[in-house]
Amino acid sequence: MNEIAKFIKKSRKKAGLTQQEFALRSGLGLRFVRELEQGKETVRMDKVNQALAMFGMQAVPGIKRFSDEL
Repeated sequence: MNEIAKFIKKSRKKAGLTQQEFALRSGLGLRFVRELEQGKETVRMDKVNQALAMFGMQAVPGIKRFSDEL
């Protein structure tokens, strides 16, 4: 989820939007946007996809990549 959080935050800032403006334009709550950008692990995927759709993206199932630390 951290990669999605980073992507949303970076893309939102690049678009020149505050969290509040992004929330309004995407139809999401400000609290959700804040939690998403902070990397909260227990967010609803439908809302994550609603946020990603603002940038033409979508979260889809895939193979989990393990870090070299394991």
